[in-house]
Amino acid sequence: MAGEEREMLLLSGSEISWKRRCFVIAKRIGTNILRNPLLVFTMGGVLFGVAVGVAVQPFNPSNDAIELISFPGEIFLNMLKILILPLIVFSLLTGLSAVDLKTSGLLGTWTCIYYFITTFLAVTLGIILVTGIHPGSGSVGNCGDEEHIGDMGHGDTLHSFLDIVRNMFPDNLIEAMFSQVHSSCETKPLPSCKCNSSNVNDCMEKRCTLVSRDGMNILGIIIFTIAFGIVLNSQGEVGKNLFKVFSLINDVVMKLVSVVMWLLPIGIASLIAGKFVEVESFASLIQDLGLYVVTVLAGLLIHGLIVLPVIYFIITHRNPLSLIGGVSQALLTAFGTSSSSATLPVTIKCLEENCGVDARVTKFMLPLGATINMDGTALYEAVAAIFIAQINGINLNFAKIVVISITATLASIGAAGVPMAGLFTLVIVLTAVDLPVEDVSLIIAVDWLLDRCRTTVNVLGDSFGTRVVERLSRRQLISQATQVVDNSNITSQSSGSKRVSTASRTPSEHEGLPELHESQTDVPLYNTTKL
Repeated sequence: MAGEEREMLLLSGSEISWKRRCFVIAKRIGTNILRNPLLVFTMGGVLFGVAVGVAVQPFNPSNDAIELISFPGEIFLNMLKILILPLIVFSLLTGLSAVDLKTSGLLGTWTCIYYFITTFLAVTLGIILVTGIHPGSGSVGNCGDEEHIGDMGHGDTLHSFLDIVRNMFPDNLIEAMFSQVHSSCETKPLPSCKCNSSNVNDCMEKRCTLVSRDGMNILGIIIFTIAFGIVLNSQGEVGKNLFKVFSLINDVVMKLVSVVMWLLPIGIASLIAGKFVEVESFASLIQDLGLYVVTVLAGLLIHGLIVLPVIYFIITHRNPLSLIGGVSQALLTAFGTSSSSATLPVTIKCLEENCGVDARVTKFMLPLGATINMDGTALYEAVAAIFIAQINGINLNFAKIVVISITATLASIGAAGVPMAGLFTLVIVLTAVDLPVEDVSLIIAVDWLLDRCRTTVNVLGDSFGTRVVERLSRRQLISQATQVVDNSNITSQSSGSKRVSTASRTPSEHEGLPELHESQTDVPLYNTTKL
């Protein structure tokens, strides 16, 4: 710790040159990366998978050989999929248990509103960028896969939106775990109508029927879980006891997640090798991945340096650069550790000591934000999902994009503040719109960098939010402080009156009372100096 403290002094010293500061920053980032063996092994798995795929591809291996190469990755994806349901349910319930709107009042209300709006703005920004830049050129999938393309856009826009609402409110919760409904529309001629060139449109009738298809109804499960958690949160102590059980189950699920993540290097090597064997043009694939990285980084930069500062300035009328400078140590820690939870103590310290944010706001918002506020993660999920559709030549209609935006916003609430937790939430989004989950391997190849960048944006969003909510809740905070001071004064006056009445007693009245020393009578009943 002494070495880290010296480095912090170097970073804060004005006399140190910028070259020395860059060296210290690079050293800390490199140290944090080396302290994460999973990251090192994952990068090794990516390189190994690319090398195997490039070496085997010229020999035109058979389908059986490709299946054997991809088999470990297939097992790894099955492990991810089986954890989707418990991860959604118990992580959401655990996150909702931390929101007590009755106790926190206006502070909790503004906190939830701020987190939801900024997350939705991040998702919208990501969708706009990925559809505008269009980083996927169809280099992986088969653009002629009409069956898969038809599934993405089957039915008209009206029925697609109706399907979204239907799936948000399923009639059977058990069935929602493995199937979802969608409209299948067909256009047929009317039997009683004689068609000719002049009335062909009048003689055609479109009929839509509801059919079930395989795939977990993610939206329905998320909506039900949120509603269940909100109602349970209003049940007082009984609800808190049940939340403790859910929190314990969530801890068990996260332990399983950690175990599966240690298999990531093997799974990613297998998936990348199998994907590279199937790809015909390596140059096109590398170009697509490069544009994808540029798209995500551009979205994170715009959201972190334009969208959030504009919201901050409009509400607080303060310079956002001063706050960014105040939490620079927390941002550096977030980039190095890739964990918003691990950065939490540093973030609280920076905001309270460097920026002067009310401790009541930081203690309430930041632990909650480390669980449910994931602006960068939500943006990344939206971009990644649409990018995977693009490289597979799948055309997503507007209704499917709406599903992606809703799912990415809600799934990010349950994203744990641990490294690579976005991988699980990305699988959730892909499952919601029936996109190929196996193409996550291409995303993971560059995720080690993007994970750090989006975690930095997550922490920055939490930091801006504390000052914004402090400004919006200032009347409540002042009222609470005034009430505390008034209670302290009443307590002090009551204590003083007791001492006066005791001193005015006659000697006979003192009989039977314990003897008090002078030092004891001068001590008030409550210490109010900290209030």
